[in-house]
Amino acid sequence: MPRKSPDARPIPSLEEKILAVLRKRKRHGASLRELPRAARLTPEETEALPARLDELVHTGAVALRQRGRLFVLGSALGLVSGRLQVHADGYAFLTPESGSEEDYYVPRSGVRPAMHGDRVRASARHSQWGRRAARVVAVIERAHTQLVGTYRRDRRGGLLMPQEERIAYHVHIAPGRDGGARDGEVAVARITRYPSDASDIEAEVIAVLGPATDPRVETEAVIYRYDLPLTFPPDVLAEAAAIPRSVPPHAIADRLDLRGKQIVTIDGEAARDFDDAVCVEVLGGGWRLWVSIADVAAYVTPGSAIDREALARGTSVYFPDRVIPMLPEALSNGICSLNPAVERLTKTVVLDFDDHGRVTHAEFHDSVIQSAARLTYTDVKRVLVERDAPARTRLGPIVPMLEAAERLCTRLQAHRRTRGSIDFDLPEAEVVLDLTGRPEAIVRAERHIGHRIIEELMLAANEAVARHLMRHKVPLLHRVHEPPDPDHVTELARFLAAFGIRLQSNPEAPLPRDFQQALDAATGRPEERLINTVLLRAMKQARYAAEPLEHFGLATAAYTHFTSPIRRYPDLVVHRLLADLLRSGRLSPEARQVWAERLPALAEATSRRERVAMDAERTVIALRKVQFMQDKVGQEFPGFVSGVQPFGFFVELADYFVEGLVHIATLTDDAYELLSRSHLLRGRRHGSIFRIGDPVTVRVVAADPERQRIDFVLSSVPRRPMLRRPRPAAP
Repeated sequence: MPRKSPDARPIPSLEEKILAVLRKRKRHGASLRELPRAARLTPEETEALPARLDELVHTGAVALRQRGRLFVLGSALGLVSGRLQVHADGYAFLTPESGSEEDYYVPRSGVRPAMHGDRVRASARHSQWGRRAARVVAVIERAHTQLVGTYRRDRRGGLLMPQEERIAYHVHIAPGRDGGARDGEVAVARITRYPSDASDIEAEVIAVLGPATDPRVETEAVIYRYDLPLTFPPDVLAEAAAIPRSVPPHAIADRLDLRGKQIVTIDGEAARDFDDAVCVEVLGGGWRLWVSIADVAAYVTPGSAIDREALARGTSVYFPDRVIPMLPEALSNGICSLNPAVERLTKTVVLDFDDHGRVTHAEFHDSVIQSAARLTYTDVKRVLVERDAPARTRLGPIVPMLEAAERLCTRLQAHRRTRGSIDFDLPEAEVVLDLTGRPEAIVRAERHIGHRIIEELMLAANEAVARHLMRHKVPLLHRVHEPPDPDHVTELARFLAAFGIRLQSNPEAPLPRDFQQALDAATGRPEERLINTVLLRAMKQARYAAEPLEHFGLATAAYTHFTSPIRRYPDLVVHRLLADLLRSGRLSPEARQVWAERLPALAEATSRRERVAMDAERTVIALRKVQFMQDKVGQEFPGFVSGVQPFGFFVELADYFVEGLVHIATLTDDAYELLSRSHLLRGRRHGSIFRIGDPVTVRVVAADPERQRIDFVLSSVPRRPMLRRPRPAAP
């Protein structure tokens, strides 16, 4: 409230004086030097002016633009705040913080002085094409304090070529600030000056990782780039060292004793942290399932040093040559890991199923187990698919349990499909390394009955825990997957109609079963891969939320993550919620209030860390693919079109699970344009087309680790007929 003079006229505040001057000079603005005189500021106000201006810029009332000129913004410009996602070509998209709005397009000219990932304030408008657009007016929070890239010497000192292609600025390294980096080495540089309207980034090298050709250095670079923790702090290691290496007898009291059950773990060959174990028995006309999960909450107390570090990490990160664990090794591979033939504390979900795979009874217990065997997915395949006699003899009494698990898995999958759950069939890459750490093969990760058994049993346990906690009105960290946007559903329906597939869904209220029916209709057809890809891209990304939103992909209103507390912090949170409920049979109003207040921030933080981990893992896989192809430059390979963009199309090789770009500039037989709705490139003169799934033969022309890109050219340009208008789908 402004002060009043004796004659009752209000005396304007410093903020009001500043804004009054800037409103009068709306077109040309004012400089910091001009403001005191123009606003008739007192000496005290002049001294406080810089701090007050910082606040006004931060809130978006004032913008600092070129040559230090200050401009008033005001609500008339439609300010919006959010995160900036910059494309490698320089333009960007702004994701509003409100979460209720669609992204804004930010042209290349409207990005400065922001960088990829920054939290910004922008003026919203509509472009001449009618699309929602914005222009950055202020940076609220910087996403980067350091950058990782390849150091290159130049006449003025040096340049850092960022690994992150979306950093669309030059990064200058002044003489004497190169940290001893040599040309071509990978370095970490701290930003000393952020970009402005007229200048690029300045930085100084703080760490030299080594030559860019070393695959281990590339992984180190990704770790620095995504600011992943390499080591645990001393207080965390001290707490971990104080935890017993075996289960003390007193810890077993009052727990359900399952040490006599044929409980086994089933994981990949390289796994060392086993957080889930299963046992299935035939029960009359159905089955009884035990899913026992490592009781990490018994060792990691809320607010402890281990707990704070686990929350900061959010998740374990898995690379081909190493793991960055969420918990210290003494826990993740030791006392919490369900290693065979040793006692371990667990939380167990006991579920009874009828012959149709429907849950008829559920129980939840604190328990103790002793895993009967550490099985791999390959072991299960040998027993159940290959019927390998030596493997079946070696496992003996475990074999009937695995056969029961296979039958239950089949029923559970059929039950999920009946309610409309969506099952995408898109392969993932597996990198095989040689002894030096270089990739010697890139193959499609194998998925067979062992994977499906664990997936189905974990899905059942997660859903059962969610329903149990929701039934008792316990606040919950939900795993949610929201329905696709209506516009995306409409576009998808048009796309599928071109193949004679009718998408039944109402765009405003889509049903998962309609999407699964479309996938089923594409099974076995040449365009199956294309349709799987396009449907997946229409979906939203799953996340954690404090609100009980549905999981669209699984067609369920109740789902959470409970089965991996060694490597995911949300699962540890859910374990604590279940422990509170098991302890007293109900949560007090005070406990409910505490959890309800904490969960939204936990959901946001863990979702963000999950995205960082996924991006880091994908980046390393992409780098390994580039390294693998470096000695294959000049060779030809068959493949198929795996994606189309305005600048060309991507090709996945048939011999290796590797993808590269055929740039549109190399397609000299025609002038090609992108038909985004049809997911294809079409020649304007001859009508030749390139569509996802089309077979092609390509030659490798470049495999560049700095750009993390593989470039192909077509060995021959196939002629295809002009695209005809599709027949309408049958009613």
